[in-house]
Order: sequence, then structure tokens, then C-alpha cells
Amino acid sequence: MRDEVVTRATTRVVPVPGLAKPVALITLDNGLDPTKPNTFGREGLISIDAAFDAALAADPAAIAVTGKPFCFSVGADLAAVGMDRETTLAVGKLGHDAFRRFTDSEIPTFAFVNGVAIGGGLELALSCQYRTVSSDVPAIGFPECALGLFQGWGGTQLLPNLIGPDRAVTVIIENAFNNKMLQPAEAVELGIADVLLDPAHFLDASLRWVAGVVNGETSVPRPEFDRGAGWDAAIARARALVDAKTHGASPGPVRAVELLDFARHNDLDRGYPAESEAMADVLMGDESRASLYAFSLVQWRAAQQPGLPDESLAHPVRSAGIAGTGPEATQLALLFARQLDIPVVLTDTDRARLDEAMAHVRTEADALVDSGRLTRDAADRVKVLVSGSPDTEALREADFVVEALDGDLSAKQRVFAEIEEYVSAGCVLATATSCASVAEAAIKLRHPERVVGLRFAGPVAAMPLLEVVRADATDDASLATALALGKGLGKTCVLVSDAPGLVVDRVLARFLGEVVAALDEGTPFELADQAFDPLGLPMPPLGLLGLVGPATALRVAETLHAAFPDRFAVSGNLQRLVEAGKTSVWLWDAEGGKTLDPEVAALWQAGSAPSTAAGLLGRTSAALADEIRRMLDEGVVAEPQDVDLCLILGVGWPFWLGGITPYLDRTGVSQRVTGRRFLPPGAASVPEE
Repeated sequence: MRDEVVTRATTRVVPVPGLAKPVALITLDNGLDPTKPNTFGREGLISIDAAFDAALAADPAAIAVTGKPFCFSVGADLAAVGMDRETTLAVGKLGHDAFRRFTDSEIPTFAFVNGVAIGGGLELALSCQYRTVSSDVPAIGFPECALGLFQGWGGTQLLPNLIGPDRAVTVIIENAFNNKMLQPAEAVELGIADVLLDPAHFLDASLRWVAGVVNGETSVPRPEFDRGAGWDAAIARARALVDAKTHGASPGPVRAVELLDFARHNDLDRGYPAESEAMADVLMGDESRASLYAFSLVQWRAAQQPGLPDESLAHPVRSAGIAGTGPEATQLALLFARQLDIPVVLTDTDRARLDEAMAHVRTEADALVDSGRLTRDAADRVKVLVSGSPDTEALREADFVVEALDGDLSAKQRVFAEIEEYVSAGCVLATATSCASVAEAAIKLRHPERVVGLRFAGPVAAMPLLEVVRADATDDASLATALALGKGLGKTCVLVSDAPGLVVDRVLARFLGEVVAALDEGTPFELADQAFDPLGLPMPPLGLLGLVGPATALRVAETLHAAFPDRFAVSGNLQRLVEAGKTSVWLWDAEGGKTLDPEVAALWQAGSAPSTAAGLLGRTSAALADEIRRMLDEGVVAEPQDVDLCLILGVGWPFWLGGITPYLDRTGVSQRVTGRRFLPPGAASVPEE
């Protein structure tokens, strides 16, 4: 636990033209800058209750609640609430009681959603009788199921009765698992919000809309919903979504489905206590503790890592260069131009490759416009900012240069040496690879202290992880510059030492290595995927192999075999898969069903000692515990939390596992394999009594 950052609710009286009485406007504000959003703990909920009393005392025509600039509220401050069952039930009731006053009020109540409204913030808005929303709100929704939780202050009971059960399943279950939040227009279309207003005069427009509703000039119909077959179908869809995503590994989403069904025939007097009891049950489980541990890592770990340099040492990066024109190089060029708004030069001595890369940048910029992720003006600016040159001298003005070559170590060394001849003394050089040592890539430089490693999780634009590698010679200024640049790119940076495979590739290589070894021994392909259902991974191991690509998996395996031949093998079957040009072991039909590719079956030379599903899960878990302990002992990262953060953000491993080390502790694997836990008891599990 930590002290609550209290979001205060204050009430002021606002006269509104057309109304005989004023509107009592409650404003939520934690007193911090816009990057620190409003949250609710016990004191915050008490403050809302007191603000409602003050609103009633004003004898208003209506009561409205809004947030501070850019933020309505992002929900519960669980880190400040406490985690025992009694406290969970008490805080659940406190929130239900405070929010329900808006629902049951005889005076009309309104939520003015002026900024991000997720989790408990959206539940407060739903508790009001009417809702306006500003068209520039960046996110509206319920992410809880992706965290292994669900709504605890009315969301499961209010939403299906407001917009219908199937739409509620989309918002609460499907969108959460797909990491999708609603845009304001979508919220209005679904019926979550009643009217979309321009941000320039949002408060005034909201108050005018209130006057129309109070005076009867504006009607807001509320539809009735089928509580029979239609509701049955929605619940069946919800159960299928949860099962497909979690395979029963996370109890929170299962309880969310039960509560959505409970809302069909029960009023709030029964629904709210059921919600609180279910939340207390879930929060008393290890999976939910692991989820909260994972959430905490994502929110705060990057700034708390041991060994971070002083931020003030970072050099400004006003322009950048990228040596190389492969897929990663062009993705980086787009990312740098979009996020940093600086000139980026791509270099390659092969003019044809350079022209192809520049064409790819332009095509991708246009595709971002087509998908709605970039405006036409922004895309045109990206095209102007990214240029190409066959001459290394074009990097002369760059403050930061990334080597993103597909070549071998000698090619990297040669290109780095060429770059050093042109760039300024303060320019930082980075190598974007996990297979080549940063120190070895810099070995021919006069100033190896300026070199860092950057390992972007792929896809580069989508995945939030950036492993920032410090070699023995890397100085603090270069490291601080790389970390600041990563933050500017919107990435979460994990500080990693210069070691083969870094974190993500090394863990995944050990994981896939055990799976491939089992296949080599005769384990059926279908069983190898099904063995990991109890973990609820985002995709099974052979799906991961297809995503990474067998050729990449083989290259990483070869690199790690050279470094650790006793633990990382190079499978002859995997080599044959790559030689045959296979990108997956599966063939997929139009309905998404998969079958083993007969050509893969023909070339795979399997043994006669198959593993069982339990045996494969057990041996793979043991291998992961062993490898992670070795990585920690070697100082690849400072603490187990960093491994977990890398797997959550770099691979999408689920919150309910806590990354991986809480699962290995909870199942006893870490103790059995390494003789000790990774985390203290209670850090990501129910505290031992």
C-alpha cells in the first residue's frame, strides 16, 4: 500500500440561462498536472459524497459532475485502498453508495465527460442520469478484464441495462481483451453518452444541454431490452470470448460474465452487493494479486529501476540517422518522425534498396491516414521529415544514429567506424539488435563510450517495450540520452546489460527451445500448443513461432547456442523448416481453423518419446525458472520485476500471470528448481498467514 493521492470533489453553483435555479457543478481534481489523472480511494469517495451534500444544499435545478482539464477520472486507486476482504467490501460499498446518489437523485444528474474516463471514472458517469462528452476525449472504456479484474462500482449492472447486454459484452469483455478504448463518437453511438459536444466550449454547451433536458425541450429516450433469448446469446458470446482468451486462467473475467447475467433480473439493491462480494472473492486470489503487481510494474517500474543515470545528463536530439533500409529501419524512421517530429536520414549505399525503403515510408504514412491513426497533414510532414542518402556523410548533423543492419558483426563494426568519422563528438550511436554484443559492435571506435543498444519489441510501432542496453564502456550521458529518446518515442524502457539475447529473446528462446525439443522427441504439434492453455498466454508457442518467424527463431537459437551450448540447442528440424521456406507449421482455413501443414509433417523427423501436456508445461516452466535465475545472477537486469515487465510489454504475457515470476513462485517451480522464490511472499500473491 501507499498513501492515497486524494481526488477532491468541490461544488460550485453556476447560473444557467433558461433555468430558474442554478446548476450545482461538482469538479473532480487531485491538484496535480494533467499527466497525473484523477483516481478514487477512500478519501476521494468520501469527498464525492460530501460534494453531493453541498450540491443538494444549493437547491439546484440539476447536479453535474466533471473532471479537471483533460481528465474525468481513471477509476480506483487500488494501491492505496488495501487488499484484505473486509476492506475490499467496505470500499466497494463506499463507492456504490456515493455513486448511487447520482442514480437515485430526484434532482436530474449529469456527467460532463471532459477527458479520459475509464474504469471507475466511467462507472461514475454511468451512475448519472445523463451524459455529455467532449469530442476530443482520448479514451472511454473498461480495461479491467484485461487486468484480470472487472468493474466494482456498478459497471456490470448499469451498462447492460443502459445499452443492452450484447453491446455491454463488447465494451466490458471484447474491447478489454483487444486493448480497445472507445472514442467519443462511438460512446454516443452505443448509447453510453447522450450527446457529443465541441471541446472549445464544452462546459457552456453542456450547461445549455442540461437546460434543454430540465425544461423538457430535449428528450433522451432509454430503450428496453430483451431479457430472454437476446440476453442468453450475449452471455454465451461473453463466455466464449473469456474462454478463448484466458482458458480459465483468470477468474476475474469469468465473474464479470456472471455479473452481466445477474443484471438481467436483479435491481441495484441486489446487484451492487453481488458486485462487491465477487470483487472481494477475486481480489483474494493469487491471479488478481499478480494482475495488480503487473499493473504496478507497467505504471511505475520504469522510473524505479536501479542504476538509472541522472536524467539531466541527456543530450537533446534534434535530428536522427538510421543506417540501414530493412523493415526495422523503415519502421524506426516512421516512429522517430511521428513521435519526435525531427528530421530522420536513412542511409544505404545501395540506391535501389534506399529507393525501396523511401517508397515504403511513404506507403506506410498513407496507410496510417487510411486507418485514421494519422491526419493527412501529419502524414505529409512525416514524408518531408524522412529522407534518404547513399552517403554516410549525410549523418553529419545527426544527434543520434541507429545502426539497423541485417548484416553480420563485421558489417556493423565497419559501418559504425564510418559513421564516427562524420558525426559530432556528442552524437550517440545505437545498435538495434539482440544478437550482436554492443561492446563488440563498438570495438573499432575511438569512442565506444557513446554506444548503446536499443532492442525494440516488434511490431516496432505497436509494442511499448524498449530494452536499452548498457555496455561496460557506455557512459552515463549516452545512456541518459537513449532513455530520454525512448521515453519520447512513447516506449517503456528497461535497462539491460550487454548479454546475449538480452531479456525477451533469451527467455523466449529458452521457452521455444523446450517446445521444439519436445516436438523433436515426438510430441504431437497439437498437444504442444494445448499444453499451455492453463497459462492463458496471448498465443500458443507454435503461434508465437509463426509470429516471430522460424528463420528469426533459428538465428536467435544459434546465437544463444554459441554462448550457452548446454542450455540452447539448434534443432535440425527447425533448420529444415527454414530451408524449406516455411513460415508456420499450420495451415489456416477461412474460419480460422488450423491443421498441420503436411509438408511440415513430412520434413519433421520426430522421435518416439513424446511428452504429455502436463510434462511439457512442467519442463518448460522449470527451464524458465532456471534461465531467469541465471539472468539475475549474471546481472542482465537488476531484479525479477524487470523480467516480468519485459514479458508483459514486449510479448503481451497476461497480467494474471504477473509476467512470469509470480506464476513460477505460485506453482512452486522456482523453489524446486532454484531453491528460492523470485519475489517475497505476498508481493504478487495472497499474503501467507
